[in-house]
Amino acid sequence: MKSKPTIKIIGTGGTIAGAGTSSTMTTGYQPGALSIDDLLKEVPDLVNIANLKVEQLFNIDSVDMTTERLLTLSKYINDILLDEEIDGVVITHGTDTLEETAYFLHLVIKSHKPVVIVGAVRPATAISADGPLNIYNGVKVACNQEAHGKGVLVVLNDRIGSARYITKMNATAVDSFKALEQGYIGSIVGGKVYFYYKDITYLHTTETIFDVSSISKLPKVSIIYTHQGDERYLYDAAVQADTKGIIVTTAGGYTISKEAEAGIHDAINKGVIVIRSSRLNTGIVSRTDMDNQHAYIVSESLNPPKARILLMLALNLTNDKNEIQQYFHIY
Repeated sequence: MKSKPTIKIIGTGGTIAGAGTSSTMTTGYQPGALSIDDLLKEVPDLVNIANLKVEQLFNIDSVDMTTERLLTLSKYINDILLDEEIDGVVITHGTDTLEETAYFLHLVIKSHKPVVIVGAVRPATAISADGPLNIYNGVKVACNQEAHGKGVLVVLNDRIGSARYITKMNATAVDSFKALEQGYIGSIVGGKVYFYYKDITYLHTTETIFDVSSISKLPKVSIIYTHQGDERYLYDAAVQADTKGIIVTTAGGYTISKEAEAGIHDAINKGVIVIRSSRLNTGIVSRTDMDNQHAYIVSESLNPPKARILLMLALNLTNDKNEIQQYFHIY
């Protein structure tokens, strides 16, 4: 029996690897300026809790995490987890799109082993940078037997969140990641990991039908944000750009302007799959007669960025609207 678990740490850049020109610079810094090796020098106690294997896969701002890079990352992790020596994976990632990467991996990783994503809201060069403790806590969670089978986990600010529920709620506060309705699934206190729940309700990882091992490209899906006086030109532009799906971020969950509705209907008539979501941070977008009438699919409790992730994977398998709606119900 090994004395310590073996954890693979994968660096992808972001604020956690960011650098500013002064220790008080917490905005306007350069994301992805430091290597994963640089970051781990600030967490020397990691060697006391795990055997580490380290890889710098990317070093980018998280807004540059393209679908091609998502596929590369997911395939790399799936290959790593086949190694019996590896007990878990920790990924460092920028926070702006962290929830999207986390949910993508939550749907396509084919292992019960822990996969943990960590980030930071302050760059590595800032006073009270939050990255080192988040990395330490992420490794602690990945080493914990109770983390097995819970899907992809997000660890920041001493809290553990499920990739299905967690989202970034504040641009600059260190407690920016929350799941306002579902709550956190655990916490780290005094270096000890506590889980509040045994299971994640929605299907994930080994339970999903999504296999990306032979995929090199995902269908294009756009998000369009609604507002007062909304017009149709963004929908027309999306169709012209060969978008296969559109996430409509409705004002409250149900309302769409007449002009936008006309653009949506034309998009649907040209074969585009449309998901009705909400620009609000909480609540479930439920099916109504409107959806049956206009051939919409509803996102249920997924926010627009995560709805986009699921629709891209769904469209790789089917264009059947009933099947896709079922995916939004179970994943």
